[in-house]
Amino acid sequence: MIQHIKKNRAQYFLFLFLIILIAVMSALAPGKFLTVRNFKNMGFQMAEFGILAIGMSVVIMTGGINLSLVNSAMLAAIVGSFVMRALYNGGEGMADIPVIIIGIVVVMAVSVVCGLINGYFVAAVGVVPLLVTLGTQTMFNGASLNITKGSAISGLPKLFTRIGAGSLGDIPYTMLIYVAVILVAYFLIERTPWGVSVYMVGGNEKATRFSGINTKATLMKVYIFSAVMAGIAGILMTSRYNSARADYGSSYTMQAVAATVLGGTSINGGSGHVLGTVVAVAILQVISSGFNIIGINRNITDIVTGLILVGVLSINYFTSRDRVKKAAKA
Repeated sequence: MIQHIKKNRAQYFLFLFLIILIAVMSALAPGKFLTVRNFKNMGFQMAEFGILAIGMSVVIMTGGINLSLVNSAMLAAIVGSFVMRALYNGGEGMADIPVIIIGIVVVMAVSVVCGLINGYFVAAVGVVPLLVTLGTQTMFNGASLNITKGSAISGLPKLFTRIGAGSLGDIPYTMLIYVAVILVAYFLIERTPWGVSVYMVGGNEKATRFSGINTKATLMKVYIFSAVMAGIAGILMTSRYNSARADYGSSYTMQAVAATVLGGTSINGGSGHVLGTVVAVAILQVISSGFNIIGINRNITDIVTGLILVGVLSINYFTSRDRVKKAAKA
């Protein structure tokens, strides 16, 4: 047990920080923050953000980045919404289920195509992930704007909106989906050969290739996985807003990077944990929600988030440097 704590002390520290943060926000906003209503509201927003962060973290584990994450999410959601609206006859009830299923299948299919495009240029062609995803970010956004003409696609089945706005008791459906995604992502990354190869590629891609692992296939799957996460998040956002638009979730890209790094994933690749990212997402959501209840300006929230990120990066840098010095002396 002690060895496990030492090995994962960064994650335990992060979780302890989350508990302390909740206690502080509860003290600053008594009777407002620590309520079922507030946590329910946080659940609706945290799910889509958390799923995007998981998609980003897996890419960063390989030493890459996916700047087109949110843009692919919205392109897929827009195409799926366009199909749903075309098939929807304005009715209500169970008759809408086939239309919703078709729409969701279209969203996931477009997401996979977006992932294949990124994966092909990164894995097969060998272009730097930053440049590839910067280009596809513009391409996906341009395609979304061309389809929507800058407006939102609305008029979706009413049953579809229950996915993002409904709840089972006091637990939002989105949180149940989020938990399912966390479990699947944790299993894939921590308990499968592909997950091991993800860490190995991030640590040393050339050595991993020489060891017999198909690094191109690994990277291709990484970008497809990231795009699938984006597609799921796109479905939740579209359902919650009851419409799809190119600029929905535009702030999530950098927030996903922040949550990934805050959660302990090295920006250089080779290390990281899905659960660390999940805790970091909760921390950022608590800060955002708490500051909003207290009445602190949104810009201040961004400043605090930035300071936390810079602080964590600095701590990680000095810790890594000290570890290298100790290893050199030994």
